[in-house]
Amino acid sequence: MDLGIRDRVAVVAASSRGLGKAVAEALAAEGARLALCARGAETLAATARQIEERFGVSVLHRPLDVTDPEAVKSFVEETIDRFGRVDIGVTNAGGPPSKSFAQTTVEDWRAAFDLNFMSTLYLAKELLPHMQRQKWGRLVSITSITVKQPTEGLILSNAIRAAVAGLMKSLANEYGRDNILINNVCPGFIATDRLNQVAAAQAAAKGATPEQMIERWSSNIPLGRVGRPEEFAALVAYLCSEKAAYVNGTSTAIDGGLARGLF
Repeated sequence: MDLGIRDRVAVVAASSRGLGKAVAEALAAEGARLALCARGAETLAATARQIEERFGVSVLHRPLDVTDPEAVKSFVEETIDRFGRVDIGVTNAGGPPSKSFAQTTVEDWRAAFDLNFMSTLYLAKELLPHMQRQKWGRLVSITSITVKQPTEGLILSNAIRAAVAGLMKSLANEYGRDNILINNVCPGFIATDRLNQVAAAQAAAKGATPEQMIERWSSNIPLGRVGRPEEFAALVAYLCSEKAAYVNGTSTAIDGGLARGLF
């Protein structure tokens, strides 16, 4: 299926590895030009080179801390200078540490808010005016299944990701008339380095192994397995496409059926 985004320009945050990298690859496969950012310069450069060689698309890449508003502003400006436009934004950042409420500190909460909420806000602030002028845009936030169903040991994510979902829903209401579609994607257990980190943290607390934790999670998923990054990325690419022209303001789970709620 041609998603109709060839030569569109997509900013993808935290895209050197994991879910962000998978999304960048899925958009590149559709012919989108990319502006990629992440903290690790070396890994990011390698990812950009791989995507350029594999898909033959133009890729801008810059090491960036998405919690720095001035750095985000400069990166979006550089994207406009390079490509002349920006059509798609995918907000993303690493998840906060796995902790119970009693284990958290005030600084943990501030850091999680900066990492996951404020980074989304900074990118939206910079991207939306450009999309509004051209009357076309897609903004997708990578959140978590915790938006649908809080997860044990992830109190920081449970709270902050829900705030992101509220922000994005509000923006969808404000910018829909400008043909800008704004949605959340809520991954469950997807096979990434981040999942392995959470498994290790929770295994240590429970006297188990990371492999046992992943098996335990898989047993609670109706499909009986964790997801693959490319499965997740396919959904994001669709939401960024012309084909999703009437999908706006949603928080869509991609979790193999893990969340038990109706919505």
